[in-house]
Amino acid sequence: MDKKYFAELIEKHSDTLYRCAVSYCNNKQDAEDIVQEVFVKCMKKNPSFTDDSHEKAWLIRATINLCKDLQKTYWKRNVSELTEDIVDDSEDNKNLYYLISQLPLKYRIVIQLHYQEGYKIKEIAEILHKKESTVGNQLARGKALLKKMYEEGM
Repeated sequence: MDKKYFAELIEKHSDTLYRCAVSYCNNKQDAEDIVQEVFVKCMKKNPSFTDDSHEKAWLIRATINLCKDLQKTYWKRNVSELTEDIVDDSEDNKNLYYLISQLPLKYRIVIQLHYQEGYKIKEIAEILHKKESTVGNQLARGKALLKKMYEEGM
């Protein structure tokens, strides 16, 4: 893989992959490790992409797969994690991120991909290998649950 292309790939997609990994893992250090591992995997496999959206979708899918693999490990299943301050931003963003992080994973990931990454339901369905109706339902239920949690916190 061309070094210049790989450097551009990292520059272009590392923030997106990091946000996906943090959303999935709820842990900064694990997210950083996973993003590194995704780029190493990409460099080793050297896949050919048809366009930028295919490239981004492949990287996100690889990130999600590695996050799932991490969650299956003995360590993750048997060790409780300390709560950490994941977002270094305004208080409102911290509160919103905290609420999102409390959602079940199936809602958290679709909300993150839709609102933060700007994917349409059809694109999310392709990335997650789910039906569009399933993604649409998860998005609606996640939003409703998030709204309920927000109102209860007020």
